[in-house]
Amino acid sequence: MPVRPRPRDRRSRVSVCLLFAALGLTQGSWAARIPDVRDQLAGMTDARWGVLTVSMTAGSLLALAVTFLLVRRTGARRLSRIGVAVLLVDAPLLAASSSTPALVAGLVAQGFAGNLLAMAMNAQAVQVERGYARRIMSGFHATYSGGQLAGGVLGTVAAGAGVSPAVQLTGTGLLLTAALLATLGWAPPDAGAAPTAAGGRPLRRRLSPQLLLLAAIGLMVSINEGAASQWSATYTSHALDAGPAAGAATFSCFSVAMLVSRLAGDRVVQRVGQRAFLTWSSLVAAAGVGLAVGVGTPAAAFVGFALLGIGSGCVAPTVYGLAGNQPHLSAGEGVAVAALAQWPAFLLGPPLIGALAGAFGLRAALLLLVLTSLAIAVCSRRVLDSGQPERTAQPPVPEATTQA
Repeated sequence: MPVRPRPRDRRSRVSVCLLFAALGLTQGSWAARIPDVRDQLAGMTDARWGVLTVSMTAGSLLALAVTFLLVRRTGARRLSRIGVAVLLVDAPLLAASSSTPALVAGLVAQGFAGNLLAMAMNAQAVQVERGYARRIMSGFHATYSGGQLAGGVLGTVAAGAGVSPAVQLTGTGLLLTAALLATLGWAPPDAGAAPTAAGGRPLRRRLSPQLLLLAAIGLMVSINEGAASQWSATYTSHALDAGPAAGAATFSCFSVAMLVSRLAGDRVVQRVGQRAFLTWSSLVAAAGVGLAVGVGTPAAAFVGFALLGIGSGCVAPTVYGLAGNQPHLSAGEGVAVAALAQWPAFLLGPPLIGALAGAFGLRAALLLLVLTSLAIAVCSRRVLDSGQPERTAQPPVPEATTQA
C-alpha cells in the first residue's frame, strides 16, 4: 500500500520545487535577453562574446570544487540558500552590464551560483524523495524545465514590450525571493551520510565502482543533451536545408519532449525500476537520433529529436537519485560526484560535434549520439537498482548539527 507523505514532506517538496523553478526561470530569462545585453556592450562581436562566456564555465567549475569539498561539512540546505541568494542578486546586475569587466564578473557569479544551487537542490530532492517513499525526482526536473520555458516566454514578451533586461530580472527576482522567504522553514533537513561512514574519508574511497558507473552515465547523457541543444536546430536548418523556422521547430520538439518525459518519468520508474528504465530510455534515444540522421528529412528530424528528448529527459534525474542513495555517503556527496562528471560534457560535447562535423559533415557527426546512447544502455545493465526510497524515521536535524 502506498505510503502517504507527511505534511512536513509536502512542505519540503514545495520548498525544493521553488529552488528548481527559480533556477529555471532565471536561466530561461537570461537566455532570452542575451541579444539585448549584447547591444548594451559596445563592439561586442560573436567571437568576443564566445570567449567572454567562458567566464561562466569558470564559475561553474569553482562551484563544483566548493560543493565537493564542503557539502559533507556544511550540508546541502545551507549551500542551496547561498546559491539561490547569489543567483537572484547577480541576475539583474548581470543583465545591466555595460562594460566587459562587469559582464565577466556577472557571468562568473552566475556560473558559480547556478551550479552550486543545482547540486545542492538535487541533494535536497533526494531527501524529499525518501520522505515520500516513492519516485518523485523527475518531477523536480520537470519544474526546472517548466521554469526555463516560462523564463524564455517572459523574456520574449518583455523584450517585445521594451522592458529592459535588468528591470525584468529584478521583478522576477523579487517575486522569487518573496516566495522563497515564505517557505524558508520548509526546507528538508540534511540527513548526512550513513551511520557507518567515517568522517574525512579519502576521495578514492568515496568513488566506488557503482558511483563511477553512474558518473559515466551522467557524462554521456549530458553529451547528448548538450549536443541536441546546440546542434538540433542547425542540423535541420542547414544540413537538411530546411530553413531557420524548421530548425527552431526541431529544438522545440526536443525541449517539449524533455518536459513531457520528466512529467511522466516518475510513474514509469516506479513501475519498471531504475535499471530497466535507464536501459530502455537510452535505446529510445538511440533510435531517435538514428531516425533523424538516417532518414534525413525535416519530419524525421522533428520525430527523431523528440524521441531523443523522451529518452534523455529522465536519465539525469534517475542518476542523481541513485547517486544520492549510495552507501556510506551523504546525498550531497553522491550528487556532487555525478555532477562533477557532467561538467566536461557540457564544456566539450558541443565542440566535439563541431569538430566531427568539420571533418565528416554534421549528419555523420550526430551519429556520436547514437553511440553514447547505446553505451548508456550497456552501462545501465550493471546499475544496482536502489529499490523504493526508504522513509527516514528520525526527527528533523537542526541545521547547526548537519555534519555527517
